[in-house]
Amino acid sequence: MSKTTERPPLTGRKVTWMFLGAFATILGANLALIYAAIGSFPGLETRAPYNESLTFESRRIAQEKLNWSSSVSYKNGQVILDLTEATGTPVVTPNITVTFGRATSAKYDQELNIYFDGRFFVADVEVPAGNWQVKIKATALDGTDFRRTLSLYIRPAS
Repeated sequence: MSKTTERPPLTGRKVTWMFLGAFATILGANLALIYAAIGSFPGLETRAPYNESLTFESRRIAQEKLNWSSSVSYKNGQVILDLTEATGTPVVTPNITVTFGRATSAKYDQELNIYFDGRFFVADVEVPAGNWQVKIKATALDGTDFRRTLSLYIRPAS
């Protein structure tokens, strides 16, 4: 003889608890992801975004009038910044700072000790492969600020 066991009936109370359990799981996962996102990178580029935005348009127009072009590369342990005027001649600037770091975290940011080799701005730095960001701040001879953020992808050594 075989015994048949009957399952208890599916009641409204059980369905309610299953429904609430599923939503609690989803809510818990969302809260964990929100906490991780906020804690890892706030997304701010400046400490005073409102104040920066007030003068953004005038700074952008002044920078465009400089008509400078910029590019960055990495070769043999050196970050090479090509900063040229519209004529193709290297930019002469009284001061230039270059910050090198990851795009998503300020943890790896470092200000590079940069020098001019007669054609390019060069900095010696050993970094692992990956996606990096190069932030340039320079001042033209007429006092106009130049700011640019460039992406740099360093391929793994093969």
